[in-house]
Amino acid sequence: MRKLAVGGATLAVVLVAAAAALAATTWPTVKLTPTVSSTKAGTKKHPKGVKLTSLITWQKLGAAKQPVVTSFQLWFPKGSLYRGGKYPSCSRSKIAGGPSRCPSGSIMGSGSGTAYASTTKTHPKITVVNGGRKIIWFYTVLNNPARVREPVKGSLTSLKGKYAYKLNVNVPKTLQIVAGTPIELTLLKVTAGGKGTWLSTTGCPNGKWPFKIKTSYKNPNNGKTGSASFSSSVRCT
Repeated sequence: MRKLAVGGATLAVVLVAAAAALAATTWPTVKLTPTVSSTKAGTKKHPKGVKLTSLITWQKLGAAKQPVVTSFQLWFPKGSLYRGGKYPSCSRSKIAGGPSRCPSGSIMGSGSGTAYASTTKTHPKITVVNGGRKIIWFYTVLNNPARVREPVKGSLTSLKGKYAYKLNVNVPKTLQIVAGTPIELTLLKVTAGGKGTWLSTTGCPNGKWPFKIKTSYKNPNNGKTGSASFSSSVRCT
């Protein structure tokens, strides 16, 4: 009986350790809520310019418990059209000095966010700038815990099938950890478009536009990495 009791206790310890290990590798969920200014689609011959608002929220684990977001990818639906090559654009060398150095016609939107710097909330400000046929800049300014101004590059890839484009954004290390403090995102809201047909629609397959997001994380305490994904859609006609 004593051996059984010891064996049972050992098994219990193993199960508790396994549960703790699983809990330690749980990553925050992410949610994407897209809003399109007009849900009545244009056509291939007559694209309809739209304004897109992307609200991204991460599960709140509390200050100093949220891992750092190292990158995110956004998928845009079939029936959408990006025409960055047809509008004024800004190079990296110019935007490095701030959006005011870019052509006024290249400024395509703005955004803001909420994040934790240790136990203090901080609010990054974003300016969306056209970078050309395959690039969108997200010029980000952070004032706490130190002032950082950084052009964040978004790279667009054309796709076939359910999605028309994939936007890949790598968060620079200068925005991941500032003054030795991890910057832990909980919300981003970015609005882009509304200028001509820079962002536009050409159709509405199956009555909806599907969107998808994937974010990658890194735990600054132990170096572990992970990811989370979310899919949503906007009804259209």
